[in-house]
Amino acid sequence: QVQLVESGGGLVQAGGSLRLSCAASGRTFSTYSVGWFRQAPGKEREFVAAISWSGGRTYYADSVEGRFTISRDNVKSTVYLQMNSLKPEDTAVYYCAKDNGLGLSSESAKYDSWGQGTQVTVSS
Repeated sequence: QVQLVESGGGLVQAGGSLRLSCAASGRTFSTYSVGWFRQAPGKEREFVAAISWSGGRTYYADSVEGRFTISRDNVKSTVYLQMNSLKPEDTAVYYCAKDNGLGLSSESAKYDSWGQGTQVTVSS
C-alpha cells in the first residue's frame, strides 16, 4: 500500500514562496499520477495541481496557474509543489494524493491514497 508524506509547509508573507514535498513509499511510484489538493477552514477540499507518472503532463487549477509549479523526481519517489507569489487566499492544509487511474484528474474521488497534509499560512 502506498503511503504519502507531505512536508515543507509553514508561515510566509504574501508574495513569498514555499516548496512542498510529497514523499511516497513503495516501488510503484513511477507508475501513477499524483495530485495536490488543499482545504481551507470551512471550505471544501479543492484541486490544485496534478502531474502524470512520467512528469510529462501537468494540470493546474485556474487559481494557481502561472504561480505554482508541480514536478516530480521518480528516483527519489517525491513530488514537489513550488508555490510563488503566494496570496492570503492560498492559506490551507495541502494534501498530496495518488491517482487511481491513468489520467490527470481534478476530482478527489479519482485519488485513493492521501497524505496527512501540511499547513500553509500566508499572511497579508
